[in-house]
Amino acid sequence: MKANAGKDTGQRPRAVWIAALLSLILPGLGQAWAGRRPRGAGVFALVASSLAIAAWYRQPAWYLVPAGLWLWNVWDAWHTPASAPIGLAVIAWLAMVYLIGWQVTEISFVELFTNRERASSILKPMLRPDFFTQRVKSEAYWVEVQVPCTAEPPKAENTLNGVHISAFPDCAALGETLMITAEGLRPNYPTEVTWVTPTGGVLLLGENYTKMLTQESSSEGTFSAMIRVPPGSMSINDPTLIHRVYLTQREVLPGIAISTNGRYVIQGIYETLALAWLATTLGALLALPMGFLAARNLMSGNAVTMGIYFVVRTLLNLFRSIESLILAIIFVVIVGLGPFPGMLALTIHTTAALGKLYSEVIEGIDLGPIEAVRAIGANWLQVVRYAVIPQIVPPFTALTIYRWDINVRSSTIIGFVGGGGIGFFLWQWIVLGDYRAVSTSFIAIAVVVILLDFFSAKLRERIG
Repeated sequence: MKANAGKDTGQRPRAVWIAALLSLILPGLGQAWAGRRPRGAGVFALVASSLAIAAWYRQPAWYLVPAGLWLWNVWDAWHTPASAPIGLAVIAWLAMVYLIGWQVTEISFVELFTNRERASSILKPMLRPDFFTQRVKSEAYWVEVQVPCTAEPPKAENTLNGVHISAFPDCAALGETLMITAEGLRPNYPTEVTWVTPTGGVLLLGENYTKMLTQESSSEGTFSAMIRVPPGSMSINDPTLIHRVYLTQREVLPGIAISTNGRYVIQGIYETLALAWLATTLGALLALPMGFLAARNLMSGNAVTMGIYFVVRTLLNLFRSIESLILAIIFVVIVGLGPFPGMLALTIHTTAALGKLYSEVIEGIDLGPIEAVRAIGANWLQVVRYAVIPQIVPPFTALTIYRWDINVRSSTIIGFVGGGGIGFFLWQWIVLGDYRAVSTSFIAIAVVVILLDFFSAKLRERIG
């Protein structure tokens, strides 16, 4: 007993020296040499990743962390076969990753308070969503004006519902002045003057063409105003184009109605739901056969079926790894703007995601019925029909419903790249700075998602 103890104490210093030296050369090597290979691999990953992060960030001070972890690794090897506390090393690594991540993302809470005016200009309009508005009765009258002039321009006058409106002269060039007159309007009533291009663009005529030009009609119902041909009216170089000058009087009526932006929100929500529904149903139909072909327990019978399994599994992983937003950008380039490219992108991603989930459900089913059916000589289709399908209908249905819930959320973001739905309108309102409409769309999206989540949860409970 004493001889053996003496032998152990004589060999131990040499072993720890070798382990420490190996770990000094390569982190984790000493631990692996001592037989602790999983710990050696973990130590190597810890030191190597911290060194890679410091090299990527290119701040010399951060090299102290991998240097400290390297020394800790030598210390850990020195304690072989015992282990040095690994908690401090992990905390140092996490602190390094977190602090560098903080600096990389340029987090600055000070900006939230220094830009209060900008935040106020955005948040205050959002407190007044633009979904309902007062009922308004609008009466619009117009006269056609040629820009620029030709040898014989058409007469610039028109009569609508007893209101006669005219322009003098009958035509004008960019920046020239026109006199707009009208008779038969509602007396003593605000009248808006706007310019509409041949392509349907509405141009404002007040204060450097940035505000609405509004002027009150006379007590006799007449109206006259001097306007200039706005700069945006010459986007197309064609001397035969006819533009229109509109006079609009609006009467406020009792009650409320859905505003113009509110109608766009309803249209966008409908497109979003339709887009998500079509993408989910088509994706589920395409994913169904792929789920069976990507299930190892069904395809491991021979080399041919295993080859099909690997091909289908690879395709599902490939298309699932490409975000639907990227697919939407590609399809927008191919087929143009609208809900169709968004539906195609979501369908492909849904097919890949559901195919993967379906296959995992099939791989997790009870093997007893499968073995029993195979034992009586059933072929592959019969095994699927009688042993697999009865077990997978409830989870398949629940996964499909959950995927529709996901697609509703995803279709909102897809609209930002022209894929249709509420996201398409939301992007335009953000660009235009119409934050009341932005707030309305936020509320509509939240309401729809909450309702869908509630009903889908109830449905999944009943199925389960």
